[in-house]
Amino acid sequence: MKFKLSKIVGLMLMVITFASCEKVEDQAIANVSSASAGTLATSVTAVTLTKASKDIEAVKFTFGKTNYGFQAAVKYTLQMDVKGNNFAKPKEISVDASNLVKSLTGLELNDVALALGLKPDLVSVMQIRSKSEIGPSVSPIYSAPIELSVKPFALVAFVYVPGDYQGWNPSIADSLMSVLGDGKYEGIINFASKANSLEFKVTPKKEWNVAYGDDGSGKVSSSAGNNLKASALYPHRISLNLNENTVAMEKFSYGVIGDATPGGWDNDTNMNYDNGKREWSVTLNLIANKELKFRLNDDWGTNYGDNGANGTLDKDGANIKITSSGSYKIVISFVTNAITITKL
Repeated sequence: MKFKLSKIVGLMLMVITFASCEKVEDQAIANVSSASAGTLATSVTAVTLTKASKDIEAVKFTFGKTNYGFQAAVKYTLQMDVKGNNFAKPKEISVDASNLVKSLTGLELNDVALALGLKPDLVSVMQIRSKSEIGPSVSPIYSAPIELSVKPFALVAFVYVPGDYQGWNPSIADSLMSVLGDGKYEGIINFASKANSLEFKVTPKKEWNVAYGDDGSGKVSSSAGNNLKASALYPHRISLNLNENTVAMEKFSYGVIGDATPGGWDNDTNMNYDNGKREWSVTLNLIANKELKFRLNDDWGTNYGDNGANGTLDKDGANIKITSSGSYKIVISFVTNAITITKL
């Protein structure tokens, strides 16, 4: 009888304990559903970023604690996105839960702005909010978003292209440029000069410590031994994406053509490209009262003139007339759409 009674008492205690656990769990879930996020505050509402101030604090975010109604280990994250995106693909930055203050330098904020697609030297509005989490089975809680106006700067970066066309010397190799410093590089390399082959590699610095080659699957790798290769003895535009390890190449060269030039209307005089200035230039003798134009890859499919003689590149535009014979330096820029023809 005592044995039976002790078993009954034990079962009752288990039921009471289980019921108590259920009540605690239900209470925790109820508290999570009614939890409130703390307020996120910013030290500034607008900031102009510059290279000169890139290493000093640009903005400081202060987090209010999220109230779950019970003791919980909370993970805090700063989310940043372009206004209007509704945080569809935000950039996230981890925050120390014991401090709840996050400062960003000018360079750190600039990197986020460029990664979000904000344009350099233009003011754009970002939205920022805090995200609080206590576990994978509980939905995150977000603070009300705040706004920050940001004017980022272009963070230009270069990689170098040593190859057979220049003697495999990275210290004097031509470069590819990333206008935004976002891992996407582009430039024009002239493979027409004294090349025994069309092979090359890409180096982050003017040295051989790290070099990107062909991994055999159409992508580039710093551990690959195979050289990359252009398609012909001709200038090529190379587009390199080190985020995805891809490279694309195409024949690409602008030339001057017209009866004002040595080649007449039958032969282009090729121009040289400066990857740093992003300009095409050439020095040549021109003939008075004659005309010229610019065209891509020795073909009339893409050609430029100047409508209105105002020094602006116009696709399929009017011929450009030369008024005086002599030696000229010609510079064109598709960044500014400017034409400069200077008599020397």
